[in-house]
Amino acid sequence: FWKIMSKMNQFEKSDILTSIIVLNYNAGKLLIDCVQSLINTNYHKLEIIVVDNISTDNSQKICKEKFPEIKLIENKENLGYCEGNNVGIRNAKGKFIVILNPDTKVEPNWLKELFNAYEKLGDGLYQPKIMSFEDNLFESGGNMLQIFGFGYSKGRGITDEGQFDESGEIGYASGACLFTKTEIINKIGLFDPFIFLYHDDLDLGWRAKQLGIKSFYAAKSKIYHAGSYNYKWSAKKFYWLERNRHYCLLTHYSKKTFYKMLPSIVLVEIMMIIFYLSKGFMKMKISAYWDILKNLNHINKKYHELENKKMVSDSDIIKKLPNEIFIPDKFSNTSSAKIFNKTISGLSKIVKYFI
Repeated sequence: FWKIMSKMNQFEKSDILTSIIVLNYNAGKLLIDCVQSLINTNYHKLEIIVVDNISTDNSQKICKEKFPEIKLIENKENLGYCEGNNVGIRNAKGKFIVILNPDTKVEPNWLKELFNAYEKLGDGLYQPKIMSFEDNLFESGGNMLQIFGFGYSKGRGITDEGQFDESGEIGYASGACLFTKTEIINKIGLFDPFIFLYHDDLDLGWRAKQLGIKSFYAAKSKIYHAGSYNYKWSAKKFYWLERNRHYCLLTHYSKKTFYKMLPSIVLVEIMMIIFYLSKGFMKMKISAYWDILKNLNHINKKYHELENKKMVSDSDIIKKLPNEIFIPDKFSNTSSAKIFNKTISGLSKIVKYFI
């Protein structure tokens, strides 16, 4: 009887329409390879939506010609990662949604394994094991949120030797490949257009935590990711990361929590300023501060919106957050990395004691 029921459940699962949203901006051949891998997925009730942010390389048109079965939405302006994906979400018909970067390739059973993890762990935001295109190196064995608003990928840059073969709860699901129920997205809210790009997934996962919605890592689902094909580790990327980190700190923590954390936040900022000076990116750091100051009215409005929806306290969230940040091996042995992690760990413990 149970074997029959199991087979029935498997059939029902494979009959669920899943919408896969691929946001494109000049991804070139990466987009074609991504969609081809989706076509090869061994789960066939798919709606593939390519949303294009006015690419100039014609990759979106080439993709549509090669794969006429996909749905192509061409935006009239570059809406960024957040609103670009929101366009796809609003047009999606599936009971489940996947947000997928165009610089990825998926294994044939990736989606079935995400569903298997969902059946075991329940409602939430999910990400697969994310590997680099080459060398069997991790891009992410699960994304984590640190107390001071930093996001990091577990295992990034290290060889897969089975360290992250267990599924389970994580800080937030990577926006490179994010799987969830459509009704969960509707409950949390769409991506925040103000963020534009970078930390968009961190913000979504943090807002989910505030509603009691967890994020999970599905170890048996695997995809491959080229990673930051537009910005790499550029000054502009650091600008977006810092701007949006401060935005999240100011909108996600209550004022009471923020003021308790303020001395530690100031010390973290001093370390970040030193880092930006060392990289020659200080102009970007100042630009990030200035953009926050210019948008304080919007930030205050967003703060009150999130506070009114919050169901889980800051203290309950903070006590589960890691103290340190995972730093890839090639950087972790430097004196600056050791000092940074030791200092941030100590400050995090202080925050947890007083919150």
